[in-house]
Amino acid sequence: MILADFINNINTVPPWLKHAPDIGYTIIDLVAPLFVFAIGLTYGLSFRRRLDRYGPWKTYNHFFSRNLALIGLGFLITLGGVLSKNYPPMANWGLLQALGAAGLITLPLIRIQAKYRWIFGILLLGLYQVLLDRYWLSEVIYAVHNGPQGALSWGAMLVIATSMGDFFLLRPKNRRYFAWLSMAILILGSLLVIYVPISKHRASASYMLVSLGLSGLIFFAFYILNGHYRIHFPLLTDFGQNPLLLYLLHGLFLAWFVLPPFPVWYFEAPLWLVAIQAVVFVAVLSWIIRFFNRKGWYLTI
Repeated sequence: MILADFINNINTVPPWLKHAPDIGYTIIDLVAPLFVFAIGLTYGLSFRRRLDRYGPWKTYNHFFSRNLALIGLGFLITLGGVLSKNYPPMANWGLLQALGAAGLITLPLIRIQAKYRWIFGILLLGLYQVLLDRYWLSEVIYAVHNGPQGALSWGAMLVIATSMGDFFLLRPKNRRYFAWLSMAILILGSLLVIYVPISKHRASASYMLVSLGLSGLIFFAFYILNGHYRIHFPLLTDFGQNPLLLYLLHGLFLAWFVLPPFPVWYFEAPLWLVAIQAVVFVAVLSWIIRFFNRKGWYLTI
């Protein structure tokens, strides 16, 4: 995600390393869904642990307040993105707002059995697609991260991701079938492309299902590498332990590249300079995150 944000506004970077302009799918279009999928894997687990410890009132209040806080923090970050010219003028929506809204949509459904939650997620996705096609298309396409309307689609994706997470975590015997489940979702999304264009900018139903299937397969690959072959990824572990801090820091550090009034420094930078900057960008953030983790400093909501 930090690399995707870094190269997004650099004109010399080839299109296949950026989001598809509308209909289409690139590797970068999978970044945000991976993030939502990761949240969905542990959403139910986190909710149930807090429910057992603190009871329903405090648990629902915690999740409700945390998602509202994400939305509020997102508005501050969006304002910073507008001021740093990384977002278009008058933008009022972004990733954290979408995540917070998706979390709120998922909250009333999280105690429902996973198989029924899956059905609710599909129905929500279908409802969004109907509303998109009939009423919302132009607003969603031109909004940052699909705007408030698109949050319904991201919420549907999170609901389905929590079902997949419970399938994997609550029934260890099911884990060997997880790749097949993910593949089935990917095939379903691919078939839907015949009728519904795949597009991140539309947050279309086909985009969400294809992304869910791919996210599940990527997760399962890491599970096999880590669980069966003992292959570890310390850098990814560091990032995963402090994701909110990393996200905030990358936005601040990005301003160092975006704000200087020299196009050749960032917007029109040659690819060799982009490569050097990207390495420095990730290296500095990695060092900071590792330092914070070793100190036991974590930013949570």
